[in-house]
Amino acid sequence: DVQLQASGGGLVQAGGSLRLSCAASGFNLDEYVLGWFRQAPGKEREAISSISPYDGSAVYADSVKGRFSISRDTAKNTVYLQMNSLKPEDTAVYYCNTRSRGIDYWGKGTLVTVSS
Repeated sequence: DVQLQASGGGLVQAGGSLRLSCAASGFNLDEYVLGWFRQAPGKEREAISSISPYDGSAVYADSVKGRFSISRDTAKNTVYLQMNSLKPEDTAVYYCNTRSRGIDYWGKGTLVTVSS
């Protein structure tokens, strides 16, 4: 079974950094795109970054470009989201996602709270 486990959230001051991890099982990272999404209170879920299974190339939303960096460790089958220069508006529950055979799989979210 495809499973995703996100971790690494927490409370951080504005300007600080956090690194989120998404451990994948049931598939290999070189098979499917893996993405990070977030959902802030009262807002819709937002796609913020994804990493290609073929060459590890990354895509970022404008809201995080230049501050967040996605990477992967294929030996650990884990994708990371390095978040720098965090802002209060980055406060949200962060989820990792992949799609396999037309089915979306979501990890349990991890809460990131950025204080001003």
